[in-house]
Amino acid sequence: MQERPQERPLPTPIESSLLKQAAGSRIRHGFFTRQGGVSEGLYAGLNVGIGSDDDRDNVMENRARVAGWFGVPAEKLATVHQVHSPDVFVVDTTYAGERPQVDAMVTSVPGVALGVLSADCGPILFADGEAGVIGAAHAGWKGALTGVLENTIEAMVALGAARENITAVLGPSIGPASYEVGPEFVERFLAHDPSYDAFFTPSAKPGHSMFDLPSLTIRRLGAAGVRADNLGLDTYPDAERFYSYRRTTHAKEPDYGRQISAIAIQQ
Repeated sequence: MQERPQERPLPTPIESSLLKQAAGSRIRHGFFTRQGGVSEGLYAGLNVGIGSDDDRDNVMENRARVAGWFGVPAEKLATVHQVHSPDVFVVDTTYAGERPQVDAMVTSVPGVALGVLSADCGPILFADGEAGVIGAAHAGWKGALTGVLENTIEAMVALGAARENITAVLGPSIGPASYEVGPEFVERFLAHDPSYDAFFTPSAKPGHSMFDLPSLTIRRLGAAGVRADNLGLDTYPDAERFYSYRRTTHAKEPDYGRQISAIAIQQ
């Protein structure tokens, strides 16, 4: 008797109870950690970063595992070439694996998982369970400041979502205790909005500040009229679960992995 091939091991992501409740039974989401993958060395675990120098076969296997958790083919795990922009890509029934240079995606099409990669920047997943519209955005300081969050919401509304029914959740990102910035950085934000001084506190280094990117993200989501929540997971100190660009830089390592946060409408 011939043995059946073993099923691919699937990773276990972190889920938001708020988003799960708001999205409904047809929408599935997951904030994946670095655990549950096949990459080795610097990238050990579930590195899905096509732009990293990791072994390509390992990256593709890791992506297939993420897609498998959603029950979709690997080619239906939609990710983009992230460039810290405010731009959004609408995934429709013609989607064939393209990676446009944008930082957010929205769709009302079942069977496609929208994924954003991160290694300190904020991954935000959006859902209007009533309308059946979802979104995913990558928001570092530049994207958050220039409107990627608001643009994602507007794109969802254009697909039939109701702003008041959208729930957005911020996943693992660098926290205020880990993000030290210089005076020029602070000045840029205060020039945009003087009230943004609330997101900075003095650091131990003279003339420098600690920046609270998650609070900025949540404030802008709330101001845009959606219900928002933060999982409160800091990527920098948690090397066991998360990749971190800043941690890699401080350790003088040559490269780093990327984790993924994704959401899909089930078929």
